Amino acid sequence: MARTNLPEPRIPPLPTSRLSPRLGNQQHPRQSGEERTQLSKSQHPFAIAVGCADSRIPPEIVFDQGLGDLFVCRVAGNVVDDHSLGSIEYAVDHLGVRLIVVLGHQDCGAVKAAKETIAAKGKAPGHIQSLVIAIRPAVEATVKDDLKTTVEANVKNVVQALRSSTPILKSKVDSGDVRVVGAYYSLDTGAVNFLEEK
Repeated sequence: MARTNLPEPRIPPLPTSRLSPRLGNQQHPRQSGEERTQLSKSQHPFAIAVGCADSRIPPEIVFDQGLGDLFVCRVAGNVVDDHSLGSIEYAVDHLGVRLIVVLGHQDCGAVKAAKETIAAKGKAPGHIQSLVIAIRPAVEATVKDDLKTTVEANVKNVVQALRSSTPILKSKVDSGDVRVVGAYYSLDTGAVNFLEEK
């Protein structure tokens, strides 16, 4: 059942926000046994984090959130397939989540592999090729640019794909009930910068 009277998302104003996990300022909130017990009955995350599977960027730690705060979908290159889209739709439709953050990051290996594979006119081994195919539009749009630019283009492509996804997300985005934003995480500094919206 969807929540009513939802509080405003706890993500700071966009697009220039920087979140607290910078300079060792983590608070590690809501991680006690008591919190876990309360959450065993139900969950009410305030945001969905669509992120890369890279072990260096777990959204709960990046955004310094506690148990039950984020509904997380992670796939290399922060790409979205039918399974992850179904998960996102579930969180929006059944849990009442109103904020979706697509989180790309510095030195993304999936985006780098896609750039290299496409530049070599090759094919990645096994199912890795499915990631290359998903990331290809960002690579082709930024052929002469650096990896950061391609990562950001990929994030923006995923944001647009989610905003236009029917039947559940598009109508909620169009009505203003759900907001989808892109962000970029710096491995060097720990800063998260929200990307400018067009």
